[in-house]
Amino acid sequence: MSEPKEQNRVSRALRLGTRRSKLAMAQSGQVAEAVSRVTGRPVELVEITTYGDTSREHLAAIGGTGVFVTALRDALLRGEVDFAVHSLKDLPTAQPGDLALAAVPVREDPRDVLVARDGLKFADLPAGARVGTGSPRRMAQLNAYARSHGMEIETVAIRGNVDTRIGYVRGGELDAVVLAAAGLNRIGRADEATDLLPADVVLPAPGQGALAIECAAADADLVAVLAELDDPFTRAAVTAERSLLAALEAGCSAPVGALADLPPLSDPLEQGDPRADRRIVKEMRLRGVVGTTDGSTLVQLSTTGPVPETHEQAMALGSELAAEMLAKGAAGLMGERAH
Repeated sequence: MSEPKEQNRVSRALRLGTRRSKLAMAQSGQVAEAVSRVTGRPVELVEITTYGDTSREHLAAIGGTGVFVTALRDALLRGEVDFAVHSLKDLPTAQPGDLALAAVPVREDPRDVLVARDGLKFADLPAGARVGTGSPRRMAQLNAYARSHGMEIETVAIRGNVDTRIGYVRGGELDAVVLAAAGLNRIGRADEATDLLPADVVLPAPGQGALAIECAAADADLVAVLAELDDPFTRAAVTAERSLLAALEAGCSAPVGALADLPPLSDPLEQGDPRADRRIVKEMRLRGVVGTTDGSTLVQLSTTGPVPETHEQAMALGSELAAEMLAKGAAGLMGERAH
């Protein structure tokens, strides 16, 4: 006698769609363990190659938005995987109606780090130092900081995984590269960073350090179970950041930085104060920046309001700051705007 369908469903392994990169596999493996704990079901990783993984063009040239996401979403919609894990900063700001953003787990460190030769800090880089990054956002802010502090650096456009990028420094082609702290932390290589770049120097990409767990909207049971991994503070923060990005009509390859944080926690944490997480937080600060890649012009603003309690409040925080930035001339700094 065959087992009932429901019993089959409970015992069957859940299929998690992930990109093939070392970083994607590491972060998907961490999510798989968490999902297995809350569901009591095994989770198997299904490796999927995306256009962003196979193209050697710079992200800005191939559109940026969605190049690492589309193939995973297609596999979800075809029923080849049950859920997928993305780096949240790669997600387009518009959410498809047939897919649910079921969970945004607790965020890793959202900041950027420098990996430089000879253990150098950013402020100690020699005149003419070549600094590699594939991000117009990083270029704009690094060049602006260098200009305002009398430094001479050359930002160099690069692509590739963590090993490739750090290899440019080890091989002597570049003096330094800039990477996301979260990526190095997740693959256990945080000790290779020579400098942690404060958000006051370089604001991260909207959603940086956060993961997105997505599944079919019609699978209400799975949506409900995955929602147990959701962190309300992280979701509110990244919703505000992505709302700002959307209101600027910019894709994820545009030179836009944004960070929503909780000031009583964030500043002491940046200074390494472990007591920070014991303080009561009532306000969220949102900072945004957009600039020309040479750093000659930046529009940088911030706003503070009550910690959003609803999706709509988080969206409003972002769109209101974006309106102020547009009024200050942000639109003219982004080159061709995404449509």
